[in-house]
Amino acid sequence: MYNPKLAYKIFIGLCVFLLFTSEKLKAQIVIGSPNLGFSQACASGTFNTYNTTFVFSPEEGLSSSNQFIIELSEADGDFTNAIAVFTSNPGAVTTSPATLDFSLPTTTAGENYRIRIKSSAPAATSSGSTAFAAYYKIQDSPFTINNLVSTGVYCSGGSYLLTIDNPGTGSNDSPLNYPSLTYKWYKETGPTTFVFVSDGSSLTVNEPGTFFVETNYGTCTSNSFSNRVTISEVTSGNSDAGISSSLGNPFCPSSEFTTLSTISGNSYQWFKDGNIIAQATTQMYQASESGNYAVQVDLGDCVAAGEIELISELFDASINVPEINTIEDGETLSIEVTTNANNPEFEWYLNDVLIATISEENYNISQFGIYKVIVTETSGCLGSREFVFELEEAFDAFPDVEKIPNVISPNGDGINDTWTIPMTYISGTNTEVMIITNAGKVVLQTNNYLNNWPENELNLNSINQVFYYMITTSNNETKKGSITVVK
Repeated sequence: MYNPKLAYKIFIGLCVFLLFTSEKLKAQIVIGSPNLGFSQACASGTFNTYNTTFVFSPEEGLSSSNQFIIELSEADGDFTNAIAVFTSNPGAVTTSPATLDFSLPTTTAGENYRIRIKSSAPAATSSGSTAFAAYYKIQDSPFTINNLVSTGVYCSGGSYLLTIDNPGTGSNDSPLNYPSLTYKWYKETGPTTFVFVSDGSSLTVNEPGTFFVETNYGTCTSNSFSNRVTISEVTSGNSDAGISSSLGNPFCPSSEFTTLSTISGNSYQWFKDGNIIAQATTQMYQASESGNYAVQVDLGDCVAAGEIELISELFDASINVPEINTIEDGETLSIEVTTNANNPEFEWYLNDVLIATISEENYNISQFGIYKVIVTETSGCLGSREFVFELEEAFDAFPDVEKIPNVISPNGDGINDTWTIPMTYISGTNTEVMIITNAGKVVLQTNNYLNNWPENELNLNSINQVFYYMITTSNNETKKGSITVVK
């Protein structure tokens, strides 16, 4: 017999069962192991985006609030302390397969990282991906070691220490500024081959060879590597102290000088063309011209020496006058500059004031003063050379004076230094000139006076000593008087 109440109860129970089963199905999903969209992750400040693809099932098992999380393992692949590198927005991912992007933390460094996928609603976790190398290249530019000196020397039985420069030379981006980084040192075995030597920020070398260091980014390639340094063993006196020029050799002195560097030692002495350069006693010397430069380096147990024939590519130039020049008033002096500079420019100055009307290599001058000409090469190896010279009025030993002077001051100032008499009595007039001391001693007697007394320093016994003169002309006219010599 049909029982309506029983049928109703069975219907309600069936609905509850179906609802319970449906909710239970929604509460469970399975996430497949993620597939990598890359073979290794070599991240940097300019690139740090990677993707992974995964499947999950069933799609309808996701809650509307579900988020997918990408977790990154430790460097050995262990997920015990995994960190989340991506979290999707709630409900953003609803279809399978799904592809998500993520970025690496700046501390990432290792060869066996893995990732896995987790969901939040319902909670599920995939197995780990295949292992991959991952590094964040926080420093990715060349850097210097050994202060950019390309050679090093150690005494027999000793060693040489190579270190990464911090901060180093010029704009050197030292990796020591990033404490999390590690390093690997290598020794060259051929033009393109090398072998690993040691880890660390420094290397103690006790065998000859060429060495360099790279920041440890594992199998990831990078630009974070050092210059090469060639180390040699030396006994005292051997010429093994290499010298390098910062601007190369030949060098273009566009910045006025090149820095010569040698190996590290206890003390130094630099030479140019065989002569000691005073106070050039440091590891580096700034040179601005061509020449043979040498250095002696005291290494403690031995002494090393080195040399370089430095060649400057700056143009040659010369001028046809000495530093001091004289002309008579009204005369001119022709100045000629000779140079092999490319497209030269000429600037002339008088007493440090630019002469704007002259821009040629030749110049006729008549005004007294201090001149300067600057020759500038405007193409090729840019640079300038400077010449300074002076133009003075010629000294007139025989000025036409009217009277016989009775005071002179021979102090070397060019004024009234000698006893200058009228032209009627000087050389060529057959006039006798006699000068005697106040004690009657003759100090000058001549028929060819050149307005040059006193030629030598007088041993004066008073501040203003008096001498006496007597001038006798060819027709026996006589002039007498005194000469006071003022100190």
